[in-house]
Amino acid sequence: MASLMGEWVTQWRVEFLGREWDIGSVVVVLALHCLALLAPFHFTWPAFWVAVALYFVVGVSVNLSYHRQLSHRSFKLPKWLEYFFAYCGVLSFQRSPLEWYETRLKNVGDLKRQPFYRFLHYTYPLHAIGIGVFLYALGGFPFLVWGLGVRSVIFLHATFGINSICHTWGQQVWDTGDLSRNNWLIGLLAHGEGWHNNHHAFEHSARHGLEWWQIDITWYVIRFLEAVGLATDVKLPTETQKNRRAVMLTSNNNQINDKKRTRRIS
Repeated sequence: MASLMGEWVTQWRVEFLGREWDIGSVVVVLALHCLALLAPFHFTWPAFWVAVALYFVVGVSVNLSYHRQLSHRSFKLPKWLEYFFAYCGVLSFQRSPLEWYETRLKNVGDLKRQPFYRFLHYTYPLHAIGIGVFLYALGGFPFLVWGLGVRSVIFLHATFGINSICHTWGQQVWDTGDLSRNNWLIGLLAHGEGWHNNHHAFEHSARHGLEWWQIDITWYVIRFLEAVGLATDVKLPTETQKNRRAVMLTSNNNQINDKKRTRRIS
């Protein structure tokens, strides 16, 4: 059963319009959007606040666990707490921790050796179904529509925006050699992940909102866990690293301006 579930998660793909599509993910995303469209007809305040709570808990968890801890090793947590955030991240409909990596399981040997992560990977669809059943049992169709549909759709689009909007609109304050930008709207919607130029400049930093005014909810949670002794080995960029990136950006901007002046003179 576990093996078959793993096959369903990782291999149901087709080629269309020049790219590979995961049919299972497409069906799930479409279903969530259809569910979210029913929101105006099933609004209740309890359902709304359940959606808000899950948006925070699940959204922060996938950032904190999948991205900042498991991908970039920005900090360490006790195993029980690491597993808690990883499980909450599964409820974001962004796949299991193993499959979240673009390399499709090739560079995650340390996680594959842990039974917990293998369990999440092979049973991933069951947890997604389980949260829906739980919400329906807790508050009926309004809880399902808002706690599952609306909450998931908004956060999925915020996540998609990191790799699209944050490479098109925003500020580029560090020289990263790419198109990454800091976008305040995605920063808010994605709990700090929208400070994308900061992240590309300092990939191993647990903090993405490097300025005091750059709201980074995920970092606030990590900082709290560090303050109470649960998060350790928390990595942040040094002043030397910041100065180096800033100097490189200034140098590149000066070169661009010199070229523009040369063109005008000629």
